[in-house]
Amino acid sequence: MVNIIIVLPRMEDAKGIKNLLVKNGFLVTAICNTGAQALTYANSLDSGIVICGYRLVDMVYLELSRCLPKYFDMLLLVSPKYFSEGVESGVISLPMPLKTYDLLRTLEMMTEALIRKRKKRRAQPKVRDPEEQKIIEEAKRILMEHNHMTEAEAHRYIQKCSMDSGTNMLETAQMVIRIMS
Repeated sequence: MVNIIIVLPRMEDAKGIKNLLVKNGFLVTAICNTGAQALTYANSLDSGIVICGYRLVDMVYLELSRCLPKYFDMLLLVSPKYFSEGVESGVISLPMPLKTYDLLRTLEMMTEALIRKRKKRRAQPKVRDPEEQKIIEEAKRILMEHNHMTEAEAHRYIQKCSMDSGTNMLETAQMVIRIMS
């Protein structure tokens, strides 16, 4: 499921949209009326969609959009006046008054796109910083010298110990270095 945060100046409006979305199977994580609250919720989640109005209590949508974490998308509900002027690149917008069908279909499309991005992001191998890589390489070198392993065998040993103990590879490599050197 994709987290949805609704941030509108009037809480009654936010509650109405929340009820509609929940009835249609969406996960509404939070409703609020300030951009600061929305950012607090967004920073505690790994990804999601923020549904907001053009002007919030403490900021406009553009400020909120620029402060959102990397894996959040925005759906802007905007009056025809602002809709015709265009919105920030990367922000999807729907004109007010809102049509239920348009809202639900747009959210379905955005949800599917976020799920695809999440799968793609998780499929990418983790990139380690050079310091972490150096520690893992040192642990492999020690295992190769002391246990006469190949580089691949040493890597697999650290990987397996990591999985068996429920720690990450870096912690396991640090343990190997402490114990064997």
